[in-house]
Order: sequence, then structure tokens, then C-alpha cells
Amino acid sequence: MYIKLIKPFLDFIVSLLGLILISPLLIVITILLAMANKGKPFFFQKRPGKFGKNFRIVKFKTMTDAKDENGELLPDAERLTTIGKFVRKTSIDEIPQLFNVLAGDMSIVGPRPLLPEYLNLYSKRQSKRHRVRPGITGWAQVNGRNTISWTQKFEFDVWYVENVSFVLDLKIIFRTIKKVLISEGINTQNMATTEPFNGKN
Repeated sequence: MYIKLIKPFLDFIVSLLGLILISPLLIVITILLAMANKGKPFFFQKRPGKFGKNFRIVKFKTMTDAKDENGELLPDAERLTTIGKFVRKTSIDEIPQLFNVLAGDMSIVGPRPLLPEYLNLYSKRQSKRHRVRPGITGWAQVNGRNTISWTQKFEFDVWYVENVSFVLDLKIIFRTIKKVLISEGINTQNMATTEPFNGKN
């Protein structure tokens, strides 16, 4: 009952109230990022949701589209803007995903939505992470985030799917707030984002 009825209802109410309360901050960050990214404050990308169904995730755009002489995007760390560093460090870049929660594509808590190309790389057990809606934060995020291996992340994700409850969700939310305040586990060493999943790591 919690997963099918209570959790979706709470997701909608919390995301709606959250967007209303922090709307002034969202407006300021949107303006600053638009200035830093040539009028493009938001980042949109296709991600697989529940049962692997794709949706468009929205986040604040923290990196420019700068390319090298060969037309290839520069490394993430080199494209990260000054305001982008702040937004990423404070996890403000994740806030626009509240719109995804309102649309019913995501949940406040759940396995993080990754890339569509990873779907065929998962083991049968790892694929269980798609039995629930993906979340803005999750069990893997409060147990290491970008500082743990993909194997560990997926094991945390599957454990969450097998043990999801209201108490567990509350625990994850409180631990997320703590980690955001101390900026723990944001990036892997010398990288702006974590390394891609190749089916092995």
C-alpha cells in the first residue's frame, strides 16, 4: 500500500510544496546559470524510469558546451562553471527534478536514474532497480554516492527496492540533508562526474 498509494501521494505533495517554497532561489540560480551558459540554464536528458520507460530528466546546467579543436567536448572538470561548481557542491542542480516528481516520472527517494545505454549492461539482479520509480536521492547516494563502485551502487539500489518503506525513506532523506550540508561524496577524485558504467566496474 505504501509503494502504490502513500508514496506517490507524498511525492506529489512534498515536491509541490518544495517548489513553491524555494521558487525565489530557483529564479536566482536560473538567471545566474543562464548568464554563465549562454542562455541555457537547464540540462535535459533521456533517462530510463520505472520498468525502463524513458522520460526527460531536468537538472540545472552546471557545465558549458566548450569543445576542443577537434570539435569534441572538453573534460567535465574543464567545462564546469564557477556558479556550476557551487550549484553542484550544494546539490542545487538536482532541485529541478522536483518537476519530474510532479509529473510522476520520479520519486523523492529511489534508485538514481542513469543512462539508457546501461540497460543492456545490467545483470538480472541489477535490473531490479527499475521496479520502482527512480529518485532524486537514494540508498546508494547516502552510502557513498560517487565515491563507491558501480557494483556497490547497484547492490544498494536493489536492497532499497527489496526493503522500501516509509521509515527507510525518511532515513534516506535525513541522511541526504546531512550529506548535502557537509558536501560529502559529491565527486570522485579529480572528476566532475563519476566514471561511466561499462558492465564490469
